[in-house]
Amino acid sequence: MQKKYSSLISELREKLKDCNTAHDIANIKSEYLGKNGYITNEFSKLRNAQESEKKKLGKELNILKSQAHDIILNTNIINNKTEERFVDVTLPGKNAFVGSRHPISITISEITKILESHGFTPVTGIEVENEYYNFEALNIPESHPSRDMHDTFYVLEDKLLRTHTSSVQIHTMLNQSAPLKIMTPGKVYRCDSDPTHSPMFHQIEGLYIDKGINFCHLKGTLIAFIDEYFGKKMEIRFRPSYFPFTEPSAEIDIRFKGKWLEVLGCGMVHHNVLENVNINPKQFSGFAFGLGIERLAMLKYGITDLRMFFENDISFLSQFERAE
Repeated sequence: MQKKYSSLISELREKLKDCNTAHDIANIKSEYLGKNGYITNEFSKLRNAQESEKKKLGKELNILKSQAHDIILNTNIINNKTEERFVDVTLPGKNAFVGSRHPISITISEITKILESHGFTPVTGIEVENEYYNFEALNIPESHPSRDMHDTFYVLEDKLLRTHTSSVQIHTMLNQSAPLKIMTPGKVYRCDSDPTHSPMFHQIEGLYIDKGINFCHLKGTLIAFIDEYFGKKMEIRFRPSYFPFTEPSAEIDIRFKGKWLEVLGCGMVHHNVLENVNINPKQFSGFAFGLGIERLAMLKYGITDLRMFFENDISFLSQFERAE
């Protein structure tokens, strides 16, 4: 048997010498190691061998199979290296495409840089909150309509996906003493979905607490921010509004393509909120504001459907390669 197997290996080596392509080698491999190959058939003959010989023959066949496999594999590697030396220089080159950041990421980065230049420090927090930090500490009582199941995603009876990043402000005021000046970028969740609303979207809220802060500080900060973001002097109006956590409260509209468009809400921090976080409202005052990242990105880049941010359309996203 040893002589027969040695002869079979020699025969295999000779056949491989005549191979010119990887396809030829594959055919040889099938001829020897395939389903009906020479070596495979030798294994099938074991069932007819005597019991005393089966162990020895099986061992020799496994060695044979391993040798044949290694010889073919090495020939294949050598052959591939030989083929790689021949390069057709007339073929077109392969273009390397460089990706780009998502427009939401670009907008968040731009807004945070502007606010950092005004002294705001970024702070992040958890997205699954309890009702106290998301509502009650912000002067939103249990009877307030925004606490209804139709507006809020509840995880458990008293656990919910935060509806604004104001909860991060509460945590920060409880953990840090005044004065403080922070911004809170992050994802928020509400039960809403249409071309201008999404169940998940991004917010940045700002908070400034110190002695002697008044509405003039709020107006000056936000007017400067809007002008810097759009890169020009914008026509802006402050419109009276209502938020449970600020008093007085306002919404800011900008004149955009001949129409007034709302871009953010703001106001002076309500004294109840300050008391809830153990800040004395007689010593400290402050302002807060909140804006939707998607809203500002849509205005700046002329996007009409909010859902385009989440559809992962490469033809859409690739337009922002030079937006940074």
